[in-house]
Amino acid sequence: MSKKNEKKLDPKELAESLLLSRKNGFQKVSEKDLGKSEKFADAYKIFLDSSKTEREAVRTVVALAEKEGFTAFDPSRTYQAGDRVYVNNRGKALILAVIGKKGCKNGVRISAAHIDSPRLDLKPHPLYEQNDLALFKSHYYGGIKKYQWTALPLSMHGIVVKKDGSVVEIRVGEELGDPQFCVTDLLPHLSADQMQKTLAKAIEGENLNILIGSQPLDCDEGDNLVKLNVMRLLNEKYGITEEDFVSADIEFVPAFHAVDVGFDRSMIGAYGHDDRVCAYPAVMAALDVKVPEETCLTVLADREEVGSDGNTGLNSEFLRYFIADLAQAEGLEPRHVLSRSKCLSADVNAAYDPTYASAYEAANSCFLNCGVCVTKYTGARGKSGTNEAPAEFMGKVRAILEKNDVLWQTGELGKVDGGGGGTVAMYIANLNIDVVDVGVPVLSMHAPFEVISKLDLYMAYKAFLAFFEAK
Repeated sequence: MSKKNEKKLDPKELAESLLLSRKNGFQKVSEKDLGKSEKFADAYKIFLDSSKTEREAVRTVVALAEKEGFTAFDPSRTYQAGDRVYVNNRGKALILAVIGKKGCKNGVRISAAHIDSPRLDLKPHPLYEQNDLALFKSHYYGGIKKYQWTALPLSMHGIVVKKDGSVVEIRVGEELGDPQFCVTDLLPHLSADQMQKTLAKAIEGENLNILIGSQPLDCDEGDNLVKLNVMRLLNEKYGITEEDFVSADIEFVPAFHAVDVGFDRSMIGAYGHDDRVCAYPAVMAALDVKVPEETCLTVLADREEVGSDGNTGLNSEFLRYFIADLAQAEGLEPRHVLSRSKCLSADVNAAYDPTYASAYEAANSCFLNCGVCVTKYTGARGKSGTNEAPAEFMGKVRAILEKNDVLWQTGELGKVDGGGGGTVAMYIANLNIDVVDVGVPVLSMHAPFEVISKLDLYMAYKAFLAFFEAK
């Protein structure tokens, strides 16, 4: 055939069919989905404000789940399709399960998020007085930029377990009229030496001391009267003594509430998006799935920010034990159920930030308002410390998202050798489960005030629900 008779190729048609195009999600989604995303975001903000610690998140989710018919799991019972159960692991981790029509003979479907976030924890002996000021010594938890935690209003959350075994709950700084707390910083006028230090050294970990009082006890004699007065107030309100701090889990977190960001209100700014922005949609998917084909699990884990170790982290056995209970109740071998299972590791990725563009490789980054981010691998230095999802499972997840009109994208965690990080995915993969990270892009990740897109949040919910309902 002569070239004259060949059909001329249309570059525009070819590009549309062959090339990847990235468009802002507001140009793709329906008005119906936009309306649903606003409603979903409003409920999420309420969840955030009530769930600033892992204990509070578990308590909030259990209350939501029980309203939807979930009951505490009993391994001695036989469950039927559609039954809804939960396992509360020490008040700091949680599994929600909806029993499927086929049970778990073909494996289970898992969405796994974490509910701990970077914060300031109290040391075992935290209270001291210096120069007529009372302060708490803290030990920071997770990866933080320490300078971001100075001159910031903080609230106090946690429990104290007294010698008699009674538990006292503390939550101060969240309600109107509550006192709040802070870590002080040096004034610019006297900061010549501090300003010469690197950001990593300008604020030392041992100097993240929390200011809690300045008024001495009303008496003429004695030492540490400010400290004593603070302890008197704590004793009057909570019945605790200084020794009780040894058996306490006390966390200090930013005191501000979740708010809309931008004139268009398209974003949410808050503390703890990492990873409650994935935990909440994963929970709502578990509450909304009816009678799935395969048994579906939503896992909320603790300790991810410090490596997932400990009996409430996903490097422990609590998930495997629960799946073993489900398998054995159906006369199945637990290892076979695990090997047939599939998981979406519900964790965030770093949204591309044009202000710091040099940290990213734009073609392989995720962007706000472009949907949930599917991350094949995280890690650092040659993909170390990570799971890498196989192409076959990536293909299945892509197909589910496309079929259900879920806006999605993919991206790495910044430039190669630029740093890195991990998720719970590798611990689930170690159980011989296929797993890929699917989560919401976040600006200012690990800062006291993080930012996410309402549209991406809603797409995470659609993704987890579609995964649960897929046949």
